[in-house]
Amino acid sequence: MKETLYGKTLSELQQVCAELSMPRFVARQIADWLYRKGVGSVDEMTNISRANREHLAERFDLGLRPPQREEESSDGTKKYLYITSQGEAVESAYIPDRERATLCVSSQAGCRMGCRFCATARLGLKHSLSTCDILNQIASLPERERLTNVVFMGMGEPLDNLDNVLRALEIMTADWGFGWSPTRITLSTAGVARELRRFLDSTQVHLAVSLHNPFAEERAEIMPIERAYPIREVCDILREYDFTHQRRVSFEYIVMSGLNDSPRHIKELCRLLDGIKCRINLIRFHKIPDSPYFSPADDKMTAFRDALTARGIMTTIRASRGEDIKAACGLLSAERANR
Repeated sequence: MKETLYGKTLSELQQVCAELSMPRFVARQIADWLYRKGVGSVDEMTNISRANREHLAERFDLGLRPPQREEESSDGTKKYLYITSQGEAVESAYIPDRERATLCVSSQAGCRMGCRFCATARLGLKHSLSTCDILNQIASLPERERLTNVVFMGMGEPLDNLDNVLRALEIMTADWGFGWSPTRITLSTAGVARELRRFLDSTQVHLAVSLHNPFAEERAEIMPIERAYPIREVCDILREYDFTHQRRVSFEYIVMSGLNDSPRHIKELCRLLDGIKCRINLIRFHKIPDSPYFSPADDKMTAFRDALTARGIMTTIRASRGEDIKAACGLLSAERANR
C-alpha cells in the first residue's frame, strides 16, 4: 500500500526527496502543487522532471478522498461524511454566514472523552486521524475556494491527537502551505491540560475551551475529563498567556435547562474565569436521540447572557445552525455504523 503525500510538512517532503535522491528544492515544488495549486495527481506536477514524478508515483498516492455523503440544511449549512484511510466515518460541517464561510473539521474518528451530551462520545474512539485525513476535509470540500475560517470542533478531541493536529496547523499557516493567518483558525478542547501548554507554545491560533459547568463535581458528571484534568487547572494555565492581542480564548457553554443555568452557575463562572481575558459562547443544546438534556427557552438564554455580560464577561449566544440535518457531530457517523 502506498504512502500518502498530502499532509506532509516541508521538512517531511525534504526527507522524501533525500530518500529518492531528488534535489532538496523539489520539496518546495511538491508543497506548492499540493497546498497551493491543488493538483489531483503526482503526474500533474509539471515543473518536476518526469523521472522524479515516476519515482514519487511509485511510492506515494496523494491520499485525498471526496466526501461520501452530503446533507444540506434549510439554512445553508452542509454536513459532509468522509471515510478515513482506516475505513471509519468522520464528519465536517460547512457553515456559510454572509461574507464568512466556516468549516468545522474532525480530528478523530469517534472520541474517548465520554461527554454525556455528545453524540460522538457514544461511538467511542475508533482512531485518531492522520494529518492527511484532517486536511482532506478542507482540500476535498466542494466549497473550498469560499472557505474563510476553520474550527477544530468536529468529532474527537484535538489535543488527544496533538502531533497530527500540529502538523495540519503548520501546513495551514506556513508560507509554503495554505498560507493562512492563524486568526482564521480556532481549536476547541475539553481541556487536556497535559498538552495545552505545548499547543499554546506551538501555535497562534485561537482557543475555545468546552466548559459547560463551572462546578467540578457537576462538570465531572457530564464531562469525565474533569476528574483527570480539572477545569481550574486549565484556567490556571490560561492565566499564564496573553490573550489581549491577536489570539483569543473563548469558553463554550452548552446551556442545559435545570442543569447549568442557575444564578449560582453565573456567580461561579465569574469566579472561575476571573483574570482571563475571554468570551463565553452560549450554545443551545442540539438534541440527540435518548438524551435527557434540552435547552431552556429563548428568554432564559437571553437572561443568562445578560447576567454574565453585566458582570464584565463578554457573552454571546451562538446561532443554531443545521438542526434539520442532524448537525450535532457524530450523528451521521453513528447512523452509518448502525446500518
